[in-house]
Amino acid sequence: MIKAIVKLFKALNANVNPGEIAHAFSCGILLGLMPKDNLLWYLVFVFILFIRINKPMYLIMILIAATFSPVMDGLFDTVGYAFLTIPQFSGFFGWLLEVPFVGFTKFNNSVLMGSLLCGLVLYVPMYFLGRLFVSLWRKHIAAAIRQTKLVKLLSNLPVVAKIAGMIGD
Repeated sequence: MIKAIVKLFKALNANVNPGEIAHAFSCGILLGLMPKDNLLWYLVFVFILFIRINKPMYLIMILIAATFSPVMDGLFDTVGYAFLTIPQFSGFFGWLLEVPFVGFTKFNNSVLMGSLLCGLVLYVPMYFLGRLFVSLWRKHIAAAIRQTKLVKLLSNLPVVAKIAGMIGD
């Protein structure tokens, strides 16, 4: 986990494309909101690993979003139920359930469908928020953090010096 955080800070401070970090931010939120006990989550997780994004940001955002997603299950259930009960889609959803292995995705679970839809709706705003964060980090936040007394004090510790050496490599 420390290596992932080190790689994330490397990417934030290096000349890495901010779009890669922002997409990882959005993809991590999308997956973090979804329940993890279904085939759909694993398929999306693996598919996103093949996309050029910042993997440490992706994994960290999955963990962060997953901690907050149970609080929003009521919203996800309402959104998912509203979508799954649209009369025009009932034939399509019935047909999907008859396709082998599609049932393992649990797409007919209202919480899963609601979290997927909410994650898709949040994708673009979170992308722009991620780009804004990277821009602010590179211009203002990183320099301000380096000047704090705590960081200066911690930089004298051998363990922190070793981690800082990993970032510099």
